[in-house]
Amino acid sequence: MAEEAELVRGSFRDDYRSYTVRASSADAPDSFQVIAGAREDIVLVISGLNSGDLKASWGQYWARLKPQDKIWLEEQAFRVFYRGRRIVGAARFCDG
Repeated sequence: MAEEAELVRGSFRDDYRSYTVRASSADAPDSFQVIAGAREDIVLVISGLNSGDLKASWGQYWARLKPQDKIWLEEQAFRVFYRGRRIVGAARFCDG
């Protein structure tokens, strides 16, 4: 159980439920999951963190969300995943 707690990066909430962000491993995770509520319903999996080839895979129910809701969930998940963590590697910026 302590190992599982080590993978949890934090949580966030909207008006209806809370979400937990969990890394795939303690060291250099290549992906993370966003889990909703106590039932541990998988909302979103972001993979390709190490390669930079990011891919979002949505859970069955969650794939039907409106685009703006998906963007909000992705943004919140990334904030929680990287909060208080040192980002290793080059930062990327969009210029236009």
